[in-house]
Amino acid sequence: MMRQYELVDRVRSYNPNTDEDLLNRAYVYAMRAHGTQKRASGDPFFAHPLEVAALLTDLKLDDATIVAAVLHDTVEDTEATLEEIESMFGPDIRRLVDGLTKIKKLDLVSKKAAQGENFRKLLLAIVDDVRVLLVKLADRLHNMRTLHFMAPEKRLRIAEETAEIYAPLAGRMGMQELREELEELAFRHIKPEAHATVTKRLEEVTEREGSVIGEIEKDLKDKLAASGIEADVSGRRKRPYSIWKKMERKSISFEQLSDIFGFRVIVATPEDCYRVLGIVHMTWPMVPGRYKDYISTPKQNDYRSIHTTVVGPGHSRVELQIRTDTMDRIAEFGIAAHAHYKDGRTTELANYADESRAYQWLRRTVDLLAEGDSPEEFLEHTKLELFHDQVFCFTPKGRLIALPRGATPIDFAYAIHTNVGNSAVGAKINGRIAPLLTELANGDEVEITRAEGQTPPAAWESLVVTGKARAAIRRATRSAVRRQYSGLGRQILERAFGRADRPFSDEKLKAALKRLARNAVDDVLAAVGRGEMYSGDVVKAVYPDLEPEKRATPDPKAAGAGTGNGKGWFELRQGENLKFKLPGEGTGDDVSGDNAIPIRGLGGDLPVRFAPNGGAVPGDRIVGILTPGEGVTIYPIQSPALAAFDNEPERWLDVRWDLDDKAMQRFPARIALNSINEPGSLAQITTTIAEHDGNIDAVAMHRPNPDFTNVTIDLTVWDLKHLSAIISELREKRVISRVERVVG
Repeated sequence: MMRQYELVDRVRSYNPNTDEDLLNRAYVYAMRAHGTQKRASGDPFFAHPLEVAALLTDLKLDDATIVAAVLHDTVEDTEATLEEIESMFGPDIRRLVDGLTKIKKLDLVSKKAAQGENFRKLLLAIVDDVRVLLVKLADRLHNMRTLHFMAPEKRLRIAEETAEIYAPLAGRMGMQELREELEELAFRHIKPEAHATVTKRLEEVTEREGSVIGEIEKDLKDKLAASGIEADVSGRRKRPYSIWKKMERKSISFEQLSDIFGFRVIVATPEDCYRVLGIVHMTWPMVPGRYKDYISTPKQNDYRSIHTTVVGPGHSRVELQIRTDTMDRIAEFGIAAHAHYKDGRTTELANYADESRAYQWLRRTVDLLAEGDSPEEFLEHTKLELFHDQVFCFTPKGRLIALPRGATPIDFAYAIHTNVGNSAVGAKINGRIAPLLTELANGDEVEITRAEGQTPPAAWESLVVTGKARAAIRRATRSAVRRQYSGLGRQILERAFGRADRPFSDEKLKAALKRLARNAVDDVLAAVGRGEMYSGDVVKAVYPDLEPEKRATPDPKAAGAGTGNGKGWFELRQGENLKFKLPGEGTGDDVSGDNAIPIRGLGGDLPVRFAPNGGAVPGDRIVGILTPGEGVTIYPIQSPALAAFDNEPERWLDVRWDLDDKAMQRFPARIALNSINEPGSLAQITTTIAEHDGNIDAVAMHRPNPDFTNVTIDLTVWDLKHLSAIISELREKRVISRVERVVG
């Protein structure tokens, strides 16, 4: 266990002006608080916070962070309080300890919703002060190093949490070395057999080809020195987890792996990096497609380096990373590298956070919290961005946009701005028109074509890869659906108030919100449109003294009888809640003609669908049935399915056709035929339908006996006259014994 003076010496080695009294007080306070507590390994519990503090001194962090590391378990595991810590160590350290205490209580591998909510809390705890994350990552690293002392089930849970959350989060913060060790330790416990197998194979390769590392190091150093470049060249064997991940990703065996050894070349300046690259490529042939320049286009976690793979001595592939010392420090320590002490001073992490790409990503991620996504959606989106590799694309003005690999122009549009994504209708990639679902590649220049008033299709949500795009599309879709239901609800209420001979206005509705148990007028309109609230109840809430509306149950059979005395289409008898009116029809004393809701078809402003088995076409006498949560289903009045709604008059809506002559639209219908089973009979049927401008959507066939075939055809037509003409023509065919329309 690290002694008190050793802790002070470690901090003083990089910060001569350290507050030794503060460090000493924290050491003594934590030691007394933890007392005789033991860890699962049997070691004193106090050894753990000291090891965490030691890891942070390797990052050369400030006094407050080191003290917070020493104290980070006191509030949770001892009788210490935050008030006591603030009085002894100040508000800054209290805030850090408080953030760490909140994180420790989170279970990040619980059921999905709870895990998502806990992940929200984790990010909220670290976004205000990145030092909380640095202490937590050091805490997790030491816990992983001693994980073998834990019970197997707890060991697996902690390892999964590390692999899913903390390792990728460390990578996003640019702390590559820490991420790799966390991944390696988690791999050892999650897949012990795979880890043991890969490790054994790596040891065999190292024993057989290990001398290659020394040869390449010496050869490369000599060649660089001959060109006047001073460089530090180091080689190493890749970690088992990295090897296993590549095998799994590429579906290859261990024998098919070629670049098991990697080399790092550290030089003085960025210019030297490119000089080294030229010498390497002139000495050994490069492997096409394996060159990446992260110096000119840094990753979002501030990582900068040149990567290349060459065919080295012995025809073995060798991966090289070429970078400066500063780049190497950032690659290893990430955001913590910017807190290193130089000449007795430290860079303020708070100031650096405004410029860091890694920290900007964290802030953007936390901004998603305000977008209203559910916890599981937020977790899904964030994990998606944590794990994806990146591609770098450009706007026409040269702005660099980093996206996950597999991203499309839709993701690109949303990365620029939500409004750009919502209004996107097309794209140009490198000056050529391309589909919005094209996968983007490194270096693509993307131009988005927009159309104001456009609503993104709901199907886009399953096609994009970024969390921001998915969240925005989901919000836009929900908003569009809500607008549809609100619009339908407004029309229903306007007609309900008209039948009651009472004026309707948003102001009157607003005054009745408490009686309706809703917070806003839009909530009432949407509830009525979804069928969750009956329009008569709204009228009664606005006008409590109104006599209850007497609602007649519509009788489809009676309505279709045609007495000669009815009003509306084809002398259809009108119940009080069921009217079928032509646009503009009505006598002077008939003020209810406009009470029917106009129906144009699918894809309009109302959530309308047609009856599933047979649909409806203009010319049919129609009625609307309101289904809670789904909107309105349109049935022909002769549909036998309407009998199921006889006892639910509140669900019946007055509807009428309202066709736009300029916007030609087809409508769904179904016909059933009985044809002779002979060659060419189906061809005659489909040809007849095509010749009469019918469009076939689906065909189903059933053979009840060897001589005849029953055929059911779903098609779309312009109107009832068009459908009747097709049926009449089919009846003239010799191969057809029977044909009739199906009404569901």
